[in-house]
Amino acid sequence: MYTIQTLNKISLNGLELFSRDKYEIATEISNPDSIILRSFNMHDMELPQKLKAIARAGAGVNNIPVEKCTDKGIVVFNTPGANANAVKELVLAALLLSSRKISKGISWSQSLKGKGSEVPGLVEKGKSQFTGPEIKGKRLGVIGLGAIGVMVANDALSLGMDVIGYDPFISIDSAWELSSTVTKASSLEHLLSTSDYITLHAPYNSKTSGMINNESLKIMKDGVRIVNFARGGLVANKDLLDAIKSGKVACYVTDFPEEDLLGNDNIITIPHLGASTPESEENCAVMAASQLREFLEKGNVINSVNYANCELPFSGNTRIISAHENIPNMLGQITTILAENKLNIADMISKNRDKTGYTIVDIDGAISDEVVEKIKGVKGIKMVRIIKIK
Repeated sequence: MYTIQTLNKISLNGLELFSRDKYEIATEISNPDSIILRSFNMHDMELPQKLKAIARAGAGVNNIPVEKCTDKGIVVFNTPGANANAVKELVLAALLLSSRKISKGISWSQSLKGKGSEVPGLVEKGKSQFTGPEIKGKRLGVIGLGAIGVMVANDALSLGMDVIGYDPFISIDSAWELSSTVTKASSLEHLLSTSDYITLHAPYNSKTSGMINNESLKIMKDGVRIVNFARGGLVANKDLLDAIKSGKVACYVTDFPEEDLLGNDNIITIPHLGASTPESEENCAVMAASQLREFLEKGNVINSVNYANCELPFSGNTRIISAHENIPNMLGQITTILAENKLNIADMISKNRDKTGYTIVDIDGAISDEVVEKIKGVKGIKMVRIIKIK
């Protein structure tokens, strides 16, 4: 039986994928085989000795010590695309919020409480202070064309916007989904200099940290409106505030409030609501649970952030799974050990990703503890698991 610890409330539609005869699920399990979570911060948490996998019901994994997990051979999963529609809808709302001064108008109209019969007249007299442009016919620059970016681009076209996209690493799947009428930016500078609105959907890493800064802001049109529902760290707040003060940026809408962004009339802060829909939470939970079950029961890796996708249909009687460093002759050393112990290989697959590798080998017959220990002793091996094939 596998044990799963939940560190956040997880949708029952996801948890119900784990059959009760094979899984024990609880928040108080102290040494689980796997963990499923949403936003719980694991960085100060001691990783359980038996831990084999962590499934994040969401896309970002900043709350998980991925490097530490990789060093221990723990596979970390996320759920890219499961909350894409929820985020997309809020991004579209943010485009309108950035233009039409809707939030300011709502706050002002609420302040008229108590004015009685004067309210209609005050509304007609005061509404001119909340005028703003329509988004139809304006150019939207989409930086990052993953699941969310593609949906935003396609739906913005339906709203009458001229859309330009930039993503040097666009996947084949995303390219198939993206409308052919989205203009391809020749460079990031091309997108920044020609867009009336810019929405960020890039991953956060050392290369993208603070990508919206003094240099990139200088390239943009005066009065540009920027929407950020990807990661707060993509924007250098001090440079943004200077650009708002000068009028370079007309409005900034972000789903990641920070102290220095609050109290500014030209910044709209939303309390990280991008994926906060019941549909999104359910989709993420189901996807995370499905991936975790596939890994625990079959050893297959789907949507891991630290190991390559690696799947193999069952054959033979026993499955040997290993997570290891991506170094020469790793697979050769494993197969040599099996051959020396007269174990016939029925099928196998090995995939590498950056510095990590993941190998699945199916053999005819059973494998002894002694042979397993020999495989574990190979330099660079981080984890070895054995799954009996029925």
